[in-house]
Amino acid sequence: MKWKDAFDRAMKELEAIRKQVARLDEPTVGLTALHGEFTQGRLKILETVQGGVTGLREENREVRRRQDRMISDLHETRGELRQLLDHLDTLSPLASLQGTGEQPGDGPHRHTEETASPEPGAESDTDSVDPETMQPPIPSDIDSQGGTMEHSARQPQPEPESQDRDLALKQAIEAAYQGTSPSAAQPLATASQAFTDSQDPRIAHGVLLLKAAGVASAELIAHRDTWEWLTALAVDHGHFRTPPSVEDIKEGRVQTVLSGRSLIALLIELWNTRSTATPLQGDWALATTSYNRIAAELAGIDGQGETIRIVLDDGLPPGTGADD
Repeated sequence: MKWKDAFDRAMKELEAIRKQVARLDEPTVGLTALHGEFTQGRLKILETVQGGVTGLREENREVRRRQDRMISDLHETRGELRQLLDHLDTLSPLASLQGTGEQPGDGPHRHTEETASPEPGAESDTDSVDPETMQPPIPSDIDSQGGTMEHSARQPQPEPESQDRDLALKQAIEAAYQGTSPSAAQPLATASQAFTDSQDPRIAHGVLLLKAAGVASAELIAHRDTWEWLTALAVDHGHFRTPPSVEDIKEGRVQTVLSGRSLIALLIELWNTRSTATPLQGDWALATTSYNRIAAELAGIDGQGETIRIVLDDGLPPGTGADD
């Protein structure tokens, strides 16, 4: 019968369609396989982008390090030029004396010999004497005075007063760190070289360095940009060590742990940058704020086992950590 044959053909077509739909659920050829391929492609794209971003960050850090080295070299060159100008001011009077043909120290004697009038009747004596023998011999050390001065300028003599000032400063820092006054058994060079907290800010800086030397570790919370600036500033210091890990926390902040040795290096570089940077510029503001925050935390050390936490974020309270 025709309707029965048509019904059988329809059932067969329906069964074929059902088999094709069932293939979509197979993990190798269906939607699952398509989803897996899409996921793998997305991961590869993310890895490529992340690798490129990491490379750009490293290049940016290297550029900043080179820029900091160039700035440091410029400061050293400027200091050397100042020293050369000081030596030039010292040697210019000697050069003017040599240009006029006079020797230092014998000007008055020559003037006396030239202005003295000969006695009557002594003309025959002076005529019989060779003019070259009348002039006193010039010491060899005066002849080579120019070379001696140049040599002494190249090799400056040690300054005992500078050593005494350094010793006095060390004694004053240690006394301030221990909360005592300099002992009479440790004499200072002169009374004018005695230091106090109010007279010399280097004493407060030295006390901070001694406190940092006694710190095992300190947590630091800052924005990633600020952390990159700090590492670029202190990376060339001999005592700075890069932390093994830097943890990303919310809103662009990072958290890391610094050793006491690295904290010393960071304090020294911040102190130097704060002193040499141009006022009202970014390096001056960052160095001053960071130094004061670290100083405030080190000043509060009481030996009670509390964690030292340095927060460079006014949006967080000073005692806030990554888990708060």
